This record gives sequence, structure tokens and C-alpha cells, in this order.
Amino acid sequence: MKTIHILSSTDRPGSNALKVATYANEFMKEKANVEVFSLKDFPYADVVGGKYGEDIESVEKFNDAFLDADGFLFVVPEYNGGFPGVLKLFIDYLPFPEAMYKIPVSFIGEAAGSFGALRPVEHLQQILSYRKALIYSERMFIRGVDDNFDAEKGLKSDMLQELLEDQLNGFVTFVEQVS
Repeated sequence: MKTIHILSSTDRPGSNALKVATYANEFMKEKANVEVFSLKDFPYADVVGGKYGEDIESVEKFNDAFLDADGFLFVVPEYNGGFPGVLKLFIDYLPFPEAMYKIPVSFIGEAAGSFGALRPVEHLQQILSYRKALIYSERMFIRGVDDNFDAEKGLKSDMLQELLEDQLNGFVTFVEQVS
């Protein structure tokens, strides 16, 4: 079985991204070795003051644990029309260029608004394409996440739930095929 790490791409306490990531973990756990990582656990205090290029043990430990996978599923909330700044900080501290080089990645966007984090996911795709990641073509956008997503049952719309399940199952197959 391949290993897929799911990133809740925010440090916000009680975030919907973490709820969606946890749901995806439960759904995928019989098809892959999965683990949820949350940016609430990233050692931000150790990077304050711009320590790019320095060896920071706590950052290396977090990054090494996250990067020890065959593929990555990013669950991305929309904040102020973009993805959380903490996600960019995390990416900036990943080893370059090797961290994402030819690694399969997939995306679930979630937002309170009508577009389900479409813009943030597309921007993140551009960044990870620059980092040479292998982008899985199916994405999921959960709009009105508070009303349309249940942490235990998934999406309330049968059609959207089927799309989510297709994306998650398809991503496992994609990881198996390319890694």
C-alpha cells in the first residue's frame, strides 16, 4: 500500500480544513496508508525573523515526517480570496527543489463562500507545478462548507459526495501508478 499524507493547510483552531482532512483520512485508510498533518503543528515560533537557509531542527523534523509519503492531498481553505499565509510559509521552508519533485498531489478546496476555494487551489496548483509536483487532474471544491459538509458523513449532496469519493479513490490509483 502506498502512503498518502493529507495536509490541513491552516493553523486555525477547529478548522473545517481539519474536519475535511480527517474525513478523507477515514475514507482512504483501507486503500492507502494515510496520515493527517495540520499546519497548527508547524513550529512557527522557530522561523520568526526570517531564518531561510538555516538548519532548524524542529522544522526539519516536521517536514521530514510530512515528506515521507508517496503522495500528498492538500485540503485548502479560502481566507480573504487566497490560501492561508501559513501554507506559503510551510512551502517556503520545504527543501527546494526535491520536496515536491515528481510527487503526486491532489487538492480539496473548502470555503464558506460560493466557489469552494477555487482561486486558492488554482494558485496552489501553480506553485506546486513550479516545484515540479505531479498534479492529479480531479479536484474537489466544497462550497458553503458549514452547511454542506458533515464531518462524519461527508457531503450532504449525493452527487457531490460521489464526486468526492471518485476523487479520493482516483488519487490513490494515481499515486499507485506514478510512484
